Amino acid sequence: MKIAMIGTGYVGLVSGVCFSDFGHEVVCVDKDPAKIDKLNAGQVPIYEPGLDQLMAKNVAAGRLSFTLNLEEAIVGAEAVFIAVGTPTRRGDGHADLTYVMAAAEEIAKAAKDYVVIVTKSTVPVGTNRQVKQVVRKANPTLEFDVASNPEFLREGAAIDDFMKPDRVVVGVQNDRAAEVMSEIYRPLYLRDFPIVTTDLESAEMIKYAANAFLATKITFINEIAALCEKVGADVKQVSHGMGMDGRIGNKFLHAGPGYGGSCFPKDTKALARIGQDFSSPLQIVEAVIKVNDQTKRRMIDKLQDMCDGSFNGKTVAVLGVTFKPDTDDMRDAPSLTIVPALVGGGAKVRVTDPQGRHEGEALLPGVHWFDDAYKAAKNADLVVILTQWNEFRALDLKRLARKMATPRLADLRNVYSARDAKRAGFVMYESIGRQGFVATDQDAEELSEALI
Repeated sequence: MKIAMIGTGYVGLVSGVCFSDFGHEVVCVDKDPAKIDKLNAGQVPIYEPGLDQLMAKNVAAGRLSFTLNLEEAIVGAEAVFIAVGTPTRRGDGHADLTYVMAAAEEIAKAAKDYVVIVTKSTVPVGTNRQVKQVVRKANPTLEFDVASNPEFLREGAAIDDFMKPDRVVVGVQNDRAAEVMSEIYRPLYLRDFPIVTTDLESAEMIKYAANAFLATKITFINEIAALCEKVGADVKQVSHGMGMDGRIGNKFLHAGPGYGGSCFPKDTKALARIGQDFSSPLQIVEAVIKVNDQTKRRMIDKLQDMCDGSFNGKTVAVLGVTFKPDTDDMRDAPSLTIVPALVGGGAKVRVTDPQGRHEGEALLPGVHWFDDAYKAAKNADLVVILTQWNEFRALDLKRLARKMATPRLADLRNVYSARDAKRAGFVMYESIGRQGFVATDQDAEELSEALI
C-alpha cells in the first residue's frame, strides 16, 4: 500500500519510517527544504534512538522517500496522514489547528482518487469532522473518508512503542475506511496487538484523556513528595508501595521537577479548554496544570535554599536540560523554568546534556556548555541533576565532590541517596520527597581535611 505522510516532525517521521518497515511504500512530505535536503542526505533531524538505522534501511529498500511535492506524494496513495504540529494557541490554551486545516485543504486540491485522510496529530474532539468539511469544500467531487489515528509514542522509545504498541486506536465512520486502516496495521494485527476501532470523537478523546491521566499521576506523586518532605516519609518507598496495587500500577509514579515535553503540557491545556467550551469544566485537569507549574517553582525555592538563600555569585552546574533522557526535545522542559531563574538570580550556570545543546543554546541564553559533568562541576557551589540520563546515574560522586568549591548536590530525579552523597563527601544533599542532609561543623571539618 502507498502512504503519504504530511509532516516530518517527531510523529510524522517516526510513523513514516515505521510504516515503511511494515512493507508499505511511504512518501514523507514537508514544506521545509532544509529538512527534506537533510533527510534525502540520510540525516535525521531529531534524536531518537535507532531511527537513523531504520530510516537508512527502508530508504535503501526503496520503500521510503522524502519530498517537498505534496501532489506527487499522494498520487496513488490510499491513505494520507496529517502529522503536523498542533501547538498551544497563544492567549486561550486551545490547540492551534492552522497547520492541520491547511494540510487538509492541500490534500483535497491535489487528490484525484478515493483516499482516506488520517489525522495523526493530536487534535481536539470534533476536529476530524472539521477536516471533512474543509476537504469537501475545497474539492466537492473528491471521494474520500476521514479517520482519526492518534499516536502514543514515548520519546526515547518511539520505535518500540510503534512496533509493539499497547494498543492502536482508529476512529472511522464506515467500513471502507476501517478496511484501509486495517490493511495499514495488518502486521500488528497478525501479531495480536490490539486494534481498537471507535467513532471519530471517541478516538480523539482517548488521546487527550490518556495523556491527562498520566500527567495527573505525575502531579499527584509530586504533591505527595512535597508532603513526604514535611512529615519525614520517603516518596520512593511510598511510590513502590502504591504501585504494587494492580489498580494503580507503578508507571508514572516517579517524583521529580514536574512534567514537560511536547504532549502533556499542550494536551492538558487543550483538554481543559475543551471542557470549558462545552460547559463541563475538568477541575482535576485544571488543578494538574496549576500544581505542575507550582512544582517547578518549588524546585527553584529548594535550590535557592541550598545556595544560602541567594543565587547571586554562585556557580551552579546543571546536569541535563532535555525534558527526559534519550531525546533532544526541550519543549516545556523543567529546565526552561529553572535555569532562567538561576541566571536571573545572578548565578553562573554551567550546563551539560548529551543531546540538549542543539536546541538548548538558543533556549537557555547566558549559560556555559560543557562536555561532561566533571568539567561542569569544577569549582561549582551546587550541582543539580535535572534530567536522569544514564551518564548521570553512575557518577563517581567522590570525584564530583572533589571538583567542587562547595560540594552540594540537588538530586531532582532521586537518582542517589543522602547516604551516597554523605559518603562521597558532599556537605549538603537534597532530593524530591525524601530526607536530605546538611553536614555538621564536625562533618565539614573532617571533609575539609580529607580533601586536602
